[in-house]
Amino acid sequence: MPRWSDYTTGERIKILRGKGIRQSDLAEITGLSLPTVQQAEQDKRLTLPTLMKLAAALRVDISVILGQQGPRRAMEHADRTTMRDLSCAVHDMAVGLLPEDISAPSAVELRQTLDRCWELYWKGNYVEAGAVAALFLGEAGAHLHAQSADTASEAWGFVADAYRLAAYVANLMGSRDLAYAAIGHAQNAADRAADDMRSALVSSGRSWIYLRDARLPEALALAEKSAVDIEPRFSKATVNQLVAYGSHVNFAAVVASRMGDKDKAANYLSQSHATGARMGAEYRAHGTLFGPVSATTQAVGVNVALGQTGKALALISSIKDVSTLSGAARNRYAMDKAMAQADAKMFDASLDTLEEALVAAPAWARHQALPSVIVQKVGRASTARLRRVSELIGAAPAGSSSFLPATAKTAL
Repeated sequence: MPRWSDYTTGERIKILRGKGIRQSDLAEITGLSLPTVQQAEQDKRLTLPTLMKLAAALRVDISVILGQQGPRRAMEHADRTTMRDLSCAVHDMAVGLLPEDISAPSAVELRQTLDRCWELYWKGNYVEAGAVAALFLGEAGAHLHAQSADTASEAWGFVADAYRLAAYVANLMGSRDLAYAAIGHAQNAADRAADDMRSALVSSGRSWIYLRDARLPEALALAEKSAVDIEPRFSKATVNQLVAYGSHVNFAAVVASRMGDKDKAANYLSQSHATGARMGAEYRAHGTLFGPVSATTQAVGVNVALGQTGKALALISSIKDVSTLSGAARNRYAMDKAMAQADAKMFDASLDTLEEALVAAPAWARHQALPSVIVQKVGRASTARLRRVSELIGAAPAGSSSFLPATAKTAL
């Protein structure tokens, strides 16, 4: 598989342009002539002013076009545009810069927009969720500026929610620096809102960023603290409190499993199952969804991570209906199920599960690493099906060098 630096500059421009943007479109966006764009992609002529215009239009650094660093995995033009806009919104909001044409919405309107943001996020529509989150940050800021000192606490809560959502999108899209910045601003806003629940939610979000950044000890310590901080008395707990607590202990189990700590993972899974059983059904609150099905499907992934394939398969056989889960949660469960099947050498079943999820949610799958891991694990077990699934994710089957990166396949 060629490295990013192995392509010529012209080939890299063509790859970044992708199938969704024609050469004529790129010429119109940049203000360059069509022959200039064609010559750049043919490595015939590329001046610095042209290079700068192309980089701005393609939403990448100049160093990416020159091959000095690779583009983020599976990022298309729309992804890069969203992340650039979201980054501007996060950093501008942090220094008090708001869009000039924005008016202050009411608290009711903000709650409706926030619900819409989370709905998009949990459907796996991360690009659209990021675009709406960028707008929501500006609206939350305008609402805050319109409040008096006596009414600012609730407004700071909206700001914390906006930053947390931005951090989640950035983390999933691989923009780790932006995720760290956004979650830091979310923590400051939650503190100023004087809201213990929001502070715990933000801390759990930071723990997730640590997890994806391979900072496992810090992730576990923070996940455990977040769960303890909001542990309710079950006899008096509201549904919203149980949603928050159940999702927190669930995540603590995930982090413990990544560290190979079977005892801690089992303990947190026990608390998760008890919380789900107490609820009796799935409920949505605080930007998340939790209930008995969430507890069981998450336990599948925990047992897969711990190498306990038999337990994972037993749980899978007990799960009859996942329709109450969010789209993203269903997709993640499908990945864990496919991995368990691959570990059990049920290769055809694994590929069937994986292919079904990839076809159903291609936009979600582009931002996940697990499909490629599953394909590599299955190896050469089923050539026709394996090649078909590999093409869906733009990955090469084990031992193959005939596939280009996902970004390259769309244009070359």
